[in-house]
Amino acid sequence: MSAEATNPEARSEARPELRRRGRTRLDLRRLGRAALLGPTSRDRLPDAIGHVAEAHRAHHPDADLSILRRAYVLAESSHRGQMRKSGEPYITHPLAVTLILAELGAETTTLTASLLHDTVEDTEVTLDQVREEFGDEVCFIVDGVTKVEKIDYGAAAEPETFRKMLVATGNDVRVMSIKLADRLHNMRTLGVMRPEKQARIAKVTRDVLIPLAERLGVQALKTELEDLVFAILHPEEYEHTRALIAAHAGERDPLPAIAESVRVVLREAGIHAEVLVRPRHFVSVHRISRKRGELRGSDFGRLLILVGENADCYGVLGELHTCFTPVVSEFKDFIAVPKFNLYQSLHTAFATSDGHVAEVIVRTRQMHRVAEAGVVALGNPYATAAATAAATAAAASGATAGSAEACADPYEERVDPTRPGWLSRLLDWQQSAPDPDTFWSVLRAELAQDREITVFRADGGAPATISLPGGASCIDAAYAQYGEAAHGCIGARVNGRLTSLTSRLSDGDTVQLLLAHDASSGPSADWLEHAHTPAARIAIGSWLKAHPDGAAATTTAAARAPLSVVGARGGGGNAVADLPDATVRLAGCCTPVPPDAVAGFVVRGGAVTVHRVQCAAVAQMRSLGRTSVAVHWRATADCRVTLLAESFGRPHLLADLTEAIAREGVEVVSATVEPPVEQRVRHSYTLQLPDATGLPALMRAMRDVPGVYDVSRA
Repeated sequence: MSAEATNPEARSEARPELRRRGRTRLDLRRLGRAALLGPTSRDRLPDAIGHVAEAHRAHHPDADLSILRRAYVLAESSHRGQMRKSGEPYITHPLAVTLILAELGAETTTLTASLLHDTVEDTEVTLDQVREEFGDEVCFIVDGVTKVEKIDYGAAAEPETFRKMLVATGNDVRVMSIKLADRLHNMRTLGVMRPEKQARIAKVTRDVLIPLAERLGVQALKTELEDLVFAILHPEEYEHTRALIAAHAGERDPLPAIAESVRVVLREAGIHAEVLVRPRHFVSVHRISRKRGELRGSDFGRLLILVGENADCYGVLGELHTCFTPVVSEFKDFIAVPKFNLYQSLHTAFATSDGHVAEVIVRTRQMHRVAEAGVVALGNPYATAAATAAATAAAASGATAGSAEACADPYEERVDPTRPGWLSRLLDWQQSAPDPDTFWSVLRAELAQDREITVFRADGGAPATISLPGGASCIDAAYAQYGEAAHGCIGARVNGRLTSLTSRLSDGDTVQLLLAHDASSGPSADWLEHAHTPAARIAIGSWLKAHPDGAAATTTAAARAPLSVVGARGGGGNAVADLPDATVRLAGCCTPVPPDAVAGFVVRGGAVTVHRVQCAAVAQMRSLGRTSVAVHWRATADCRVTLLAESFGRPHLLADLTEAIAREGVEVVSATVEPPVEQRVRHSYTLQLPDATGLPALMRAMRDVPGVYDVSRA
């Protein structure tokens, strides 16, 4: 989208190894001349888009190319007279971007918008003209990739452009497809810019565009962008890696022979498969050299095995692990558990008899298309049911229908059915980002998360699952589920067990979030240390800024001593030890009551302490050689027990609990209330019951007190 690109020939000569193998590069000088000459006939396809038409028809044999001809004519005429810094006609840029997308299999509407993507920004063409000539879909996509005016936004123009583009991507992922292809071509032709400007563009590409390409699954663009950024930002390491690859080129490559051995094994097993040697790109070689040190010949590439059906993938895996020595630690199944960017494959590795280790990727041809092109391979997310049926029928017959039809008004409220969970989260939190700087910094932090987990809601609400970045805590889950209402969250149950909000979540966990009844409750400052999602961090930061005294109140409360209320009674209740004149005490650690099985031990002073037999202290007493004493219960039914009540903090809670206990006819021997922690309060009651059989009813009565969520024996 920039007219500042430079001579692509110089770039290609300086970095010939960055060319993707098998990918046709445009001869921009020839296309520039063809563009200036223009079409010779209204019905003839202009020579300048011959490459685009050929690549498009390879994926969409029945595509209508007339709309591409009209888009090219408008783009060429509107950009006529504009030149790139390399001296080439500017039209060569939208042509190159469109060819990149055509090679990935983009449908006709995307290619049409790609040809026009700079017209509204850099020429006199208006959005209304694009809509009138090409329809709402093309107009929406072109608007999505058009930069905001720097004269209006100043230094905030770049962040606000990305904000606008991401919002448009939430409605139609084809917007970001064009932006990625646009950035790839500009990176290919970056050579004559000033070094500082090259570095600035490369850093934005590294921090924002490459993570977006990864998340959208467009590996073909991501890998080349990584290599181009690597060459600019890390020239010394790049040169070292280039030297490694050049040295390997002069040696015998063991992978072709290994690939032939695999072909023989699969052919004998009756599995129809295509076995290819896939060279690693520069960044991949750099990473593996840092991981393994000295590289061997097989480290410079991987085997790619393409099959027809999912079941064949596992058949190939079985043959490889049977006929070769597998490296178990390298096995990953991304078919049963796909990555969050649609990627599916089996990864494995095996050792050969001569000591080489070959890494292998196994996938179907459809998986391969999606792995390379990601969302580009999904086509038009708003195709009508009829168009979808036609495309399915065409695919079954070996062809794919083009989709240039305009759909419903894209400016109406709509959600792309292919929108991934991470993009939905991004769109939610960006609305709360108070300024462009915050948006820009938080966006980079969000995109730095390279893993995603899914947790399940225990309450059965919709949606049933919550998508979060790897390393997320219960705090992140709370804000993802409740938004600003999560300010009152005071705890969580993870997989049925009570835990703190700072606990980290794992993929597949079931989460139940506990909200306080006190509307004035809010987060503490240390939540920011455990919040990973931008939505949580922005919401917490905003609340703390609006309530500067909130954190101080929590800290003061935590420093207070526990509140204790102690009654007059003590002793061993109705427990009797078989030791004359001995003082009997019920252990506070397990507070046994009839008819618990108990054990007694003589402690200092000759007293006998009574424990439940399953209490951990029993084993400790025996290991210390304490004298064991038989203990039994009196015939009377009264007993003493210690109960723990977990509750939300609120006014008058202690009074309500004490009243509930009194209504059951139970005497409070002692009570301790711990200071609130994250709005949770823990009460400990030692109680004298007139009848042990009333204990379950007492515990139910205490749980029924508003704010109490758990009551258990100590």
